[in-house]
Amino acid sequence: MNERTHIRTGFRRGTRAAVAAGLVLATVAVVGGCARGHGRGGFIGGIGGGSDHTVSAPSYSYSPTPDPYETPTYEPSYSPSPTPETFDPDGRSDVDGSGCDYSESLRQFSYTVSVTNPSTSDTFSYDMAVNWMKAKPADGKAYGLHQRSIVVGPGDTETYTARYTVNQASVGQFWFTCQITRAQKTRM
Repeated sequence: MNERTHIRTGFRRGTRAAVAAGLVLATVAVVGGCARGHGRGGFIGGIGGGSDHTVSAPSYSYSPTPDPYETPTYEPSYSPSPTPETFDPDGRSDVDGSGCDYSESLRQFSYTVSVTNPSTSDTFSYDMAVNWMKAKPADGKAYGLHQRSIVVGPGDTETYTARYTVNQASVGQFWFTCQITRAQKTRM
């Protein structure tokens, strides 16, 4: 019986010795593989050996997070100051005409004139002149003239009809145009 026990014990010792020898060989192989080096790669886990491995470091990007307690900065915004109203004494751009006509029964020219004051604060007086001019041939001859002054408040429109009566009993056939020749504007 001693012999069997001895054999088992020896067997166990032999197994332990074989395992220990294997570990020693593995350690020598690992240390030998690391000591040898490959120059091109590094050692990654397990036992190093014949294959080359390259290790690259992970790349990270950093973007700062705004501090929620930091007071935000504001750029001041400026709105332009209103431009002052310009004054042009020639008020013809404020005037519009319509209904250029001649009545044979009344022997009268007529023209409806609308004057709009573009100012938001000033009242203007318009010194108006309306001419009925010869159209064919357009030689600069005037058939009639109407003059009037009209006062228009800020932003208001005033409309009137300019008239001119012909003194002749019969004028025959003629061509004419209506023209606003003057709209002199003054502040009140």
